[in-house]
Order: sequence, then C-alpha cells, then structure tokens
Amino acid sequence: MENNIWIAIGFLGQLCFSARFIVQWWTSERRRQSVVPISFWYFSLAGGLILLVYALYRMDPVFIAGQAFGSFIYLRNLALIRASART
Repeated sequence: MENNIWIAIGFLGQLCFSARFIVQWWTSERRRQSVVPISFWYFSLAGGLILLVYALYRMDPVFIAGQAFGSFIYLRNLALIRASART
C-alpha cells in the first residue's frame, strides 16, 4: 500500500512536470510565436519538487541531483520574473 502511494506521488510529479510543455506549446500556438509563460515555471517547480521528494524516497542520487538543481533554476527564474515586474 505504501509503495502504491509513492508511485502515485511519482506520477503526480511527472504529470505536473509534463504539463509545463503543454502550457508552453498552447501559449505559443495562441500567440503564433515561441513564448514561455510564467505558468511554465510554476509547473516546472511543482513537478520538480514532487519528483525530488519521490527521488529522496527512492534514494536515487542521480535523480536527486537532477531534480534539486532543476528546482533551483525554476525558483531563480520565478525570482527574476518577480523582480522585473516590480520595476
């Protein structure tokens, strides 16, 4: 039972992470140009953090390093967006 919960958490993280591409594609199609909407970064962060938790549960150092580094980049992009909105 516990293992099934962790598998569901892993799939939820992957779903959030994959949703970012759909959001980016949809926004770009609507605007007829390549666009990275802010929701892309929120989906990236949510999916990355959920997958990081799953990777920690699995104790997979490669997966942990990848998701931790990626999550830092997503947070930084959100911080840059927020800073530019204030000016």
